Amino acid sequence: MIAQIKGRLVEKTPTYVVIDCNGVGYQLNISLNTFSKLGEDESCLLFTHFVVREDAQLLYGFKDKNERELFRLLISVSGVGSSTAMMILSSLSPDEIKGAIMNGDVNTLKSIKGIGAKSAERIIVDLKDKIGKVELTGKISVFANNTIKDEALSALIMLGFAKAPAEKMLDKIFAQTSDITVEELIKRTLKTL
Repeated sequence: MIAQIKGRLVEKTPTYVVIDCNGVGYQLNISLNTFSKLGEDESCLLFTHFVVREDAQLLYGFKDKNERELFRLLISVSGVGSSTAMMILSSLSPDEIKGAIMNGDVNTLKSIKGIGAKSAERIIVDLKDKIGKVELTGKISVFANNTIKDEALSALIMLGFAKAPAEKMLDKIFAQTSDITVEELIKRTLKTL
């Protein structure tokens, strides 16, 4: 299994990149999300997923592990192949995809080219619980850039509260008042748990 590739960025297009690693050029299929995160620097590190099929061996590259994990979840759904998963990741951000799955938003998923109503429903049904479990390991979070919520959640878990109910309550309080300190967020959550 090839877990990551680090090397010199030789070629960059919206659908693939070529990375030179000690004289060997690896072509990695990428999403538009990864394309937008890649700079023009020569040095490049991508986390990978290697797919071996009868007719091809394909490498998929991702700028961060969260996107790779979401890709792996998407291809685990019956009827969603690598190309469809890359289309989904190119059409929506990982947070938007996760939000659509967690909220059962069929229309958002249907808006992606190649995803019909049945496929969207299957993705939601198959991944709703898995996304929740991934969230429990901290790999994907709707509030990935929100350190206040993350710090409050860590504190509550250390205090002995279960992660899922604590996180739901944090989300609820944070939705009402996003301009809040960590201490205040913890205090409000403790009053309601």
